[in-house]
Amino acid sequence: MSIYETPELTDKDRSVLSEIYEMRTSLADVLRTPRRWTGGLRRTMLARAILGSNSIEGYVVAEDDAVAALEDEEPLSADQRTFAEIRGYRQALGYVLQCAGDPHFRYDTSIIRSMHYMMLSHDLSKSPGQYRQGPIYVHDERTDRRVYEGADLTEVPLLMEVLAERLRSDGSVDPLVRAAMAHLNLVMIHPFRDGNGRMARALQTLVLSRDAIVEPAFSSIEEWLGSNTEDYYRVLAITGKGSWNPQESAQLWVSFNLRAHHMQAQTVARRFQEASAIWAELDALVAADKLPDRVTGLLYEAVLGYRVRRPLYVKLAEVEDRTATRDLVRLVDHGLLEARGERRGRHYVAGAALDQVRRRIREQRRPIEDPYLGMPVVLATEAAALTGTARPDGRWSAAAARGNSPPHA
Repeated sequence: MSIYETPELTDKDRSVLSEIYEMRTSLADVLRTPRRWTGGLRRTMLARAILGSNSIEGYVVAEDDAVAALEDEEPLSADQRTFAEIRGYRQALGYVLQCAGDPHFRYDTSIIRSMHYMMLSHDLSKSPGQYRQGPIYVHDERTDRRVYEGADLTEVPLLMEVLAERLRSDGSVDPLVRAAMAHLNLVMIHPFRDGNGRMARALQTLVLSRDAIVEPAFSSIEEWLGSNTEDYYRVLAITGKGSWNPQESAQLWVSFNLRAHHMQAQTVARRFQEASAIWAELDALVAADKLPDRVTGLLYEAVLGYRVRRPLYVKLAEVEDRTATRDLVRLVDHGLLEARGERRGRHYVAGAALDQVRRRIREQRRPIEDPYLGMPVVLATEAAALTGTARPDGRWSAAAARGNSPPHA
């Protein structure tokens, strides 16, 4: 029984891949030098990965609520159902991070099913950790057409075993390509009732975490996929052609993923530069106002646009409640923060001086370059040309028949 095969890379793919590794190697060199702000940036990157992958499914929260999920804190604005999905994904991603350096790790189907359980255990009606018990397909609500059908139910267990074996034996394939193929095969097999897209993206991050040059927080493309959902839908539609078709080429899919890695690597490099510049400005503000150095990390999160709260400050700065309260009062008095809300909803946002820091840094921001300039046009054109497989905008339908979810869910 076969699954999607890894295609040969084109000359363009190999050139882009080389540039990705150059950027990742430079980032790894930077990470070797300890910096006060690296931990905060790492937390921000993980939060954006969680936010990106879940936003594709319509589970959208504020970025600081995604950070709250990472720190096991309560959200400020997300509803309970949405935050349960975010927390579930955070739990699965936490497992991925633990597996990154485990010398005894081995790919098998129980790993994938366990991650699925972690992700969806808050809703047992979605059969977390279990393969689906029926056929699964997607309808386009606009045309009432079936637009995708997963692999045959009877083939799912064996196909998943083939996928696990491929992950164990594909050591000669570049890790970025191997991770992309793991993503594609899982989302096209569509083995679960729900959560298939999130699981596919988490599996991709797992493969990257085992082999990539830099740690998972800085090598995942989940944030990029969340910001480029339309193209993501389109390339899935083009590659899948409406049903489980492993004989089809995955060439465009691999190039699409290399494009994502290249542009995300540029984004990460830019964030390192911006974090360094922001901290330099904050150090100057803190020194000028004769404030304790420990508040700089808190101010950094406010510059990012986060709503900062006393309990999380106590935890991250490792200070007592009284000290945290005193620090926050001083920051408000100096105009660096503004207090909002009352009691349990009490939080703080950037004051005018921090808004100016954010604006100055963003004015210096360099644009991200697209290594495959013609790809967006190709994706839109080919997706629109599909008959009965994609909508005119190239999107997978968000409505699923028989209570099952779409291939990207």
